[in-house]
Amino acid sequence: MTALTAGITRAGEAIDGVVWNILGQTYKPVAHGESCFAFDTLFPDGTFVPPHIHASQDEFIRVLDGRFDLVLDGQPLTATAGDLIRMPAGIMHGIFNKSGAPVRALFWVSPAKGLYTLFTRIHNVADPGEVVRIASEYEVEFLPPPG
Repeated sequence: MTALTAGITRAGEAIDGVVWNILGQTYKPVAHGESCFAFDTLFPDGTFVPPHIHASQDEFIRVLDGRFDLVLDGQPLTATAGDLIRMPAGIMHGIFNKSGAPVRALFWVSPAKGLYTLFTRIHNVADPGEVVRIASEYEVEFLPPPG
């Protein structure tokens, strides 16, 4: 892994033009180094990231437009534009767009670990079971659905 480089990633752009489709959501990497990994996202209405745990990464979300419904450490929460969501390593969290409109957000994790490589591997993978299997190789543990 390399060190974070100085510079500007322009609004709407991504590092090296990379754009991932992850189960209907759009992810664009905007900063990447050993210490952190940041990516812009667009969640169409009805899309979500099911409850999961990052064993060794802290994760953050700045909601830019719209509203996320969350499950964070077993508690239902809502975050709207301008809010910062903090998800420490080892804490279960799920992110859902049930708002009726797209949600734009900036996500970042620290340290970066292998999340960039994970996203490269699951880009355009349509089978959620395969996404879960691959994610387990990168210390991301998806939890069984409730009930």
